[in-house]
Formats: sequence, C-alpha cells, structure tokens
Amino acid sequence: MKKVMRRTLGAIAAGAILAAAGPALAQGKVLKFVQNGNLTILDPIWTTAYVTRNHGYLIYDTLFASDENNVVKPQMVDKYEVSPDKTVWTFTLRDGLEWHDGKPVTAEDCIASLQRWGKRDAMGLKLMDFVKEFKAVDAKTFQMVLKEPYGLVLDSLGKPSSNVPFIMPKAVAETDAFKQIDSQIGSGPFVYQKNESKPGERHVYLKNPKYKPRADAASGLAGGKVVKVDRVEIIEMPDTQQQVNALVAGEIDLLEQPPHDLIPILKKDKGVKLVDWNPLGHQFIIRFNHVVKPFDNPKIRMAALLAMRQEDYLKATVGEPEFYKVCSAAFVCGTPNAFDAPNGLLVKPDFEKAKALLKEAGYDGTPVVLMQSTTLPVLTNTAPVTKQLLEQAGFKVDMQSMDWQTLVTRRTKKDPADKGGWNILHTFSVAADILNPISTSYMVAQGDKSWFGWPTDPEMEKIRDAYAKETDPAKAKALAKAVQDRALETAQYGWIGQWYGPGASRANISGWLKAPVPVMWNIEKK
Repeated sequence: MKKVMRRTLGAIAAGAILAAAGPALAQGKVLKFVQNGNLTILDPIWTTAYVTRNHGYLIYDTLFASDENNVVKPQMVDKYEVSPDKTVWTFTLRDGLEWHDGKPVTAEDCIASLQRWGKRDAMGLKLMDFVKEFKAVDAKTFQMVLKEPYGLVLDSLGKPSSNVPFIMPKAVAETDAFKQIDSQIGSGPFVYQKNESKPGERHVYLKNPKYKPRADAASGLAGGKVVKVDRVEIIEMPDTQQQVNALVAGEIDLLEQPPHDLIPILKKDKGVKLVDWNPLGHQFIIRFNHVVKPFDNPKIRMAALLAMRQEDYLKATVGEPEFYKVCSAAFVCGTPNAFDAPNGLLVKPDFEKAKALLKEAGYDGTPVVLMQSTTLPVLTNTAPVTKQLLEQAGFKVDMQSMDWQTLVTRRTKKDPADKGGWNILHTFSVAADILNPISTSYMVAQGDKSWFGWPTDPEMEKIRDAYAKETDPAKAKALAKAVQDRALETAQYGWIGQWYGPGASRANISGWLKAPVPVMWNIEKK
C-alpha cells in the first residue's frame, strides 16, 4: 500500500484559493467534497448517474422527500388533498419558494418538471400511464387527475434517487427529455457558480441566502434543508489514493466512497471518522443490450446469467466480507420484497448448461463488447470478473476500458457494438432505488422508454401494472416475486451482489444525514 503523503500539490493550490477568497471563507465556511466520480453531465433527468443526482440535490428542490425511515413527507408542498374516489390529487406549494433568479416558483413549473421526469424515470413512466391530465388551479396550486386510482403517487413524487423528480423552471423543464438542459437555475439551498466551476477540477456552489427551509428538523432527505456553510466545492480527484491522502492531510472535508482497501488507513487516523450515511447499501448490476446482437437473443442472455457467481465480484471489488453480502434477491435482501433466485442462479454458475445454450442459440463466436469503467473505483474490477466468467461459459469477450463519463455517454448509443455501441455494462444502485418493481429502473421493459439496454416485454409490464394497482400487501408481495421471476425467465438483467461502504470525513465535520444520497445541508464544520 502506498505511503500516505501529508502534503500534496493540491494542498498548495487549495491554500491559494482560500487565501484569495477572503477571511470569512478561510475560517471554515468552505466544505470540500470528493464524489465517487467526476461530474460532467449537469442534467439529473437526462442521466441516472449518481454524481449528477448529487448535483441536483444541491441546486433543486422536490415536492416531496423521503425521511430516514423511508416515509414520504411534503417538501415544497405545503398541503395536498385527495378526492374521495382517489383520482384527483391537489397540491399547494408552500410560501417563499423562488428561483435563483428571483422569480417565484409556480404550479406550471411543477407540472412541466413532472412531465419531463415522467418521460425518463421508471416510476415516472408508470405514474404517467395513470395520469389523465395536469391542471394549474392558480399560481401555487395544481391538480394531477388520474384515469384510475394509483397507490404509488407519493412514493413516486418522493422518489429519493435517480431519477429524482426535481422541480425546474417551466422554460427549462420544457426541454426535450432526451436532450440535456443548458440552465442551472433551481430553487434549492445552493446556487451553482458556473464561472468558478471547471469540469475535471471542481464545481462550486454558494449558499442560497433566499432559500427558506421547512420548519421541521432534517431527516433523511426530508425536513428543513438548513445550510451551515457558505460554500461547497466538489473537488474532482479520480485517484483514490490521492483522495485518502487529501482527507488525512485535511485538504478535503468529505469523501463519499473511500475504496474498501484503504479504509484501514482512515480508521487509524484520529483526524478522520467513518460515516455510515447509507446503511441500506448498494447492489451491483450487469446489464445487457437487448437491441443488438447477440443479446437480442434471450437464450444468449440466459447463458450469461448462468455464468454469474456473485462472490467473485464481491471479493474482487469489495474484499472484506463485513462490507458485502451474497444475495440472489432483486429487491434487496433484508427487505419485504426479497426472494431468492431459483436453482442457485447468480450464485452458483453452471458453465456446461451455459455452453449448451450458446450452441442451441447459434452463437457464432463474435466477441461481445464489455465496457469497463476505470475511474469509478468500486466498478473497476467488475468487468474483468465478467470477462473471466463469460469466457468460461464459451463467450468471446472484448473488454474496452474507459472513464465513467465516457461510459455513461456511450451507453446511450444503440449502434452495433462494432460501430461504437456496446453489449454489456456494469453499474450499481443504492438500495433505496430498487426496493420494488416500480422503482427499479432495470425492470422497465418498454423498449425505447426502458433504461439503457432497452428491453421490450409486454408480459413484464402487465405484471408491473398489476403490482402498481394492488392494495393488498400480501398480493403485492406475490406480484413482486412474479416480476423477479419474469426478469430471470427472460434474462432481462442480472443483480450480482450487495455491498456496503461508509463515507469518510474530517473529525470536525458533523451533521452528515443518513440517506441514500450524500447531501450538503445540515453539515457543520467546526
């Protein structure tokens, strides 16, 4: 392991920045945060990338939010009413909401924002299937009229993670959902400083002095978003050893996701503390491209799933058993919708059966393009494991390495793999995103409306619809199992293990909230 350096060139540069910023900022009002990847895309509806979601929570606000117990609470909304037949929802915004440019937040802003989000997000897509129309009643009040009752309205509007139904100005929200926005005006607790930000180096946010937090205490993503620093800087620092060095040296204040193999260094340093800000953890994902060969063939997708062995991934990426769990349940072990996959699928590989399926399906030996992220540390070792497992099953694999943002851009392409497209990618989800069949974006099977990989399966959508309408908990649980069974039957995608990992901060930092997202309000720097 590399020796921890107490001083780096970054510290000298940081010192110069603080000196130039003046005495107020130099005395602890600047919060320096390193995320688990670089932030290059600033539209949290266009992408599900978590670094972009984090950016969204800094500058935007939401109508509802989930507290630390996953209970949905009003956020921008002051009050709401539901008609007796459960088809008309009326929302009234609280007082004092305004955009960073000083204009008031209106009902029409909310409607346009929900409509754009509803074209990209898994829960949004399903909600919009039930929406008949939106109506602006007055400047602060709007209605959502449903075709029939829908039991997940608040769960959808209070969705905690990607894609989050952030509220944007109407003119911005009217941007095509499949094109990136070019404005960073929000109504949230921080204001983005474009002139001070430089992608690849840092992104700068100032406290929004006009933001009016809710009166209730902060809990998870809900409650009062009280900002206790003047400035937040997201520092771009891809090298994980440099990240740990910088935290130990006091050059940064927060580290979202220190690599597991370097956690022992942080445990030994008295100036650093570990923070379990996301106790539900995460899940690794393997995703196939359904619209190009060879994974347009379900038998070839199933052959790939038959080669999966979760523990190989978990040992290679996480290492320490205290931070991972072998789990064949799609909807997260330890939660109400957890069911084991049959016959050891995803846990015990069957290479001979996989080879037989490949032969039956007519696989011609063309190499499959497997994208490997080299800058998101927790994902770096997933692709090499996949390459090894698939080759044992009879696949030929072309593993192509790239930084995470290049991967995020390339995954949007539907071209054949040899024309700049792809066949397989890896990602991960925070557990809060994947607790049921509607919130789990990988379960959507609506072709072009699906998450990258674009599966189409009317039968899957029929079961998901039934789950969305079901009010009996026991029946809903059975339908959740049916969704998982269908995903495995068609080899829609694979879930390859649960893992956990603390964040890290300097010892003088307090108030990091327990939530599936690292948020910068409520944090104090003494």
